[in-house]
Amino acid sequence: MLRTTWRGILAHKLRLLLSAVAVVLGVAFVAGSYVFTDTLERAFTGLTSGSVGDVVVTPGDGGANGLAGGAAGSATIPDDVVRSLAQVPGAARADGRITTFGTYVVDAEGGLVGTAGPPGIALSYTGGPAANGVDVATLVEGRWPGGAGEAVLDTGTAGRSGYAVGDTMPLVTSGTEPRVEVTLVGTAEFGGSSLVGASIVMLDPEQAQDLYLGGADAWSQVWVTRADGVSQEELLAEVEAVLPDGLSATTGDAAAEAASSLIDEALSFVTTFLLVFAGVALTVGAFLIVNTFSILVAQRSRELALLRAIGATRRQVGRSVLLEAGVVGLVGSAVGVGLGLLLALLIRWVFSLVGLDLGSDPLVLRPRTVVVAVVVGVVVTLLAAYLPARRAGRVPPVAAMRDDAALAEGGTRWRLVVGGLLLVAGVVGMTGGLAGWSAEPTYVLGGGIFGVLVGTALMSPVIGRPVLGLLGVLYRRAFGAVGRMAEQNARRNPRRTGATASALMIGVSLVTLMAVLGASTKASIDAALAEDVVADYVVSSVVGQGFSPSVTDAVAAADGVDAVVRVRQARLTLDGDRERAFGVDPGQLARVSQPVVVDGSLERLGADRVAISAELAQQSGLAVGDATSIDFAGQQLSARVVATYTEDAVLQADVTMSLEAFDALGVPPTDVTTYVTARPGADRDTLRAALDAAVADLPTVTVADQAEYAAEQREPIDRLLFIVYALLGLAVVIAVLGIVNTLALSVVERVREIGLLRAVGLSRRQLRTMLRLESVAIAVLGAVLGIGLGLVFALALQRSLADDGIDVLAVPWAQLVLFVAVAALVGVLAALWPGRRAARLDVLRAIASE
Repeated sequence: MLRTTWRGILAHKLRLLLSAVAVVLGVAFVAGSYVFTDTLERAFTGLTSGSVGDVVVTPGDGGANGLAGGAAGSATIPDDVVRSLAQVPGAARADGRITTFGTYVVDAEGGLVGTAGPPGIALSYTGGPAANGVDVATLVEGRWPGGAGEAVLDTGTAGRSGYAVGDTMPLVTSGTEPRVEVTLVGTAEFGGSSLVGASIVMLDPEQAQDLYLGGADAWSQVWVTRADGVSQEELLAEVEAVLPDGLSATTGDAAAEAASSLIDEALSFVTTFLLVFAGVALTVGAFLIVNTFSILVAQRSRELALLRAIGATRRQVGRSVLLEAGVVGLVGSAVGVGLGLLLALLIRWVFSLVGLDLGSDPLVLRPRTVVVAVVVGVVVTLLAAYLPARRAGRVPPVAAMRDDAALAEGGTRWRLVVGGLLLVAGVVGMTGGLAGWSAEPTYVLGGGIFGVLVGTALMSPVIGRPVLGLLGVLYRRAFGAVGRMAEQNARRNPRRTGATASALMIGVSLVTLMAVLGASTKASIDAALAEDVVADYVVSSVVGQGFSPSVTDAVAAADGVDAVVRVRQARLTLDGDRERAFGVDPGQLARVSQPVVVDGSLERLGADRVAISAELAQQSGLAVGDATSIDFAGQQLSARVVATYTEDAVLQADVTMSLEAFDALGVPPTDVTTYVTARPGADRDTLRAALDAAVADLPTVTVADQAEYAAEQREPIDRLLFIVYALLGLAVVIAVLGIVNTLALSVVERVREIGLLRAVGLSRRQLRTMLRLESVAIAVLGAVLGIGLGLVFALALQRSLADDGIDVLAVPWAQLVLFVAVAALVGVLAALWPGRRAARLDVLRAIASE
């Protein structure tokens, strides 16, 4: 049996090729996801390796400021502390450092070097090393900054900016001066790897103090370098012994480990995000594998019966089919791992479009990636081939005596029963998720969606009959007898047609889901801005980082301005949980917004008071009047809750504080948004020109009216949809291969029938048309089912996210119609090769075949 199976595999390599392709693509997505995230993790690790000293001294009690790179607060360390720390036993030197975010390079054409997402980092230059003697940066060209007005850029930013050493370049900063000009005196590599889209400019220490600390002789961090033979722990003990009150210290290794934990937590989302799409690709591939082996078993009925007749047992026949599947899975997985490296390059390019740029860093292929990818590929293939293998073992030996030996591909009764149960369970799960029957309604809803998806796939032979019937009517009217035969071929084996269409259905349903959610999110943004924002103009950052408060001051001074409300932002800790917080002037907030206050009053906000969203209040158990503890960058504040509110287009954070409270916590005084209202009777054109002039030299800041601001808020959604569509495209490609495979194997199965049709007058062109119409029927069936399910899923998710701001349902009907049209085109293209192969069959040999 083993020799017979191997001979069968070698004799029918082509018929297994497309199934192997499905495994290859699915495994490639698994391998590519791991390779990309491992490469990303190495890049972040390389970036943080040079961003801590042997001992790091920070203001406050450490907190987030003790992490790699983390000069997050405005609290400082006096220079005399640096001098005293340099004298402690075991210290080789001590260096004051300034690290800030929100500084970007303006390129030679006046544009911004960088994109939204990755930060623009400014560092003060020091000759001291990082932890364990690692260089903070390696000079590539020129020299280090030696005075005011001199700067060093990372090599990536220098290359994108178009500047050479010796050129004068503008910088946009979040400090007291929003725009300064410096001379590029050198380029350097930081961390020994890609900066993951970030840009770094290194400045003279005194200029950094002038720009970011108001000229104070102080620092945001101090790095203490250990002497030879002294450990970080020993140096830490000596530093803590002389450290003044209000300052804290930690070892560089501890800070780097904390940073790595944060990075791992952040990257886990990226890994999960990519592996979800890998799972979709493998699920679609499993449909193709099931279909392929089902057709192969049906076509080999007589061969299998002969094996049974000469003594092969049911188990041996079933194992032979599983062995074929195992070979397909193993070979496909091996090729898939190699293709995964190319796919990782594609994923890297897609993510670079939204700012997550890994540059030319080499890819990371770990043994874990190979093992997981191969195991997943082989197991999925074997599971998909299990039922066809069982069916093969049930071929009776007496079937070898019949000329028309054929094995039915299985009835639909069990499919309807299992599919119906899954469908009902899925509907119950979706209902429970929407009704909040569980503490984790999102997971319940997701499980319900999966059940409906699989249940519909199993029941597709029955559910798809109306769609095929309607297509049959159109076919008969447009193509006559050829159309009738195409319809009958599509209906001949509903299980096969349904399984093939289901593969496409999965991809289309997810694409539809994202299209509707994307449209609903954008419509909700438009509605929220129109309802919540009273301001006439919005000044905001295009890079997601804060801008200089002097920009808001300049806007407020423009002729025709009635009121200006600045909004600041921070990530802080409230009772131990990380939260996003806004800082506002409570007395002016009502002039640009209409927040919905659930309890208390926002006007009571002050230096030691806080307001929280109603959702956070429910999660944390806090209520108006309760005391809470807030921590930011090592600075702590005891505050009392004075209001709860519903998040809107202005108050988008779970925590809202006054600007005085932000100052008390040491939040840097950088604005992220400024709302402007015009004075009654002011000339709008003149006012807009004045506002544009205030930010004319700052490519990081824009002025927009409500319509323009809404368009800016929609852009990130479009970028996300682009990534999702690109990743889901692989599942659609696999589904198209499934249609090609089904038609190709169907041609092999129907060789004699095709020969008889040709003998009675069917032309080659009519034959190709018949197969093309059959392919289009399968593709359109998958698209229609997918769009129907996608609409249902989108409606459920939109309702579940209504409290999070997506409260408007918008269906892009034109886009959905386009999906059906594209599916029909896909059907036409999928039929090209099988149609050409069928048309080239010799008529007499086809009639004589068995």
